[in-house]
Amino acid sequence: MFPMMDGLQNYSQQAIQAARYIGQGFTVTLDHMNRLPTTVQYPYEKLIPSERFRGRIHFEFDKCIACEVCVRVCPINLPVVDWELRKNVRRKRLRNYSIDFGVCIFCGNCVEYCPTNCLSMTEEYELSTHDRHELNHDQTAPGRLPIPVVRDLTIQPISNLVSLPKGSAEGHPDSRNVTSSTN
Repeated sequence: MFPMMDGLQNYSQQAIQAARYIGQGFTVTLDHMNRLPTTVQYPYEKLIPSERFRGRIHFEFDKCIACEVCVRVCPINLPVVDWELRKNVRRKRLRNYSIDFGVCIFCGNCVEYCPTNCLSMTEEYELSTHDRHELNHDQTAPGRLPIPVVRDLTIQPISNLVSLPKGSAEGHPDSRNVTSSTN
């Protein structure tokens, strides 16, 4: 008789524990039902990158002194600096500078250690192309500064991810609204 009572007690403890787990899961579900959607309609709305965002590298050809510090600090020796020595002035003259963004890991070491500040990180993160050879930028392409997200009139910037203003993200007209917010 005692083994049967022990089995019944063990069964009831397991049932209570299972009910607790179901209750915890249900509270998480209810918590998420009260939140506003955080979906961003990407091509038309973009998030503003943070201040120290490491996007595409901007290069200013006129400021570069061809010291090759960027090549030495790069973990993968990526920047290609082609220069010639002017013997009459005993200075290097930069001929070509190129970075392959298909290989770049955007660590920012080249920007941080550049003595003349000819390299800087931009907000540009849309670098996708159909041909990987288009990601190899020479001295002319990295010099073009992109339009910051804040000043681009074709998109609506969103400054934070916490919540979107009511009505800013509309779903498909045929889709059902599963989560409704009561604010």
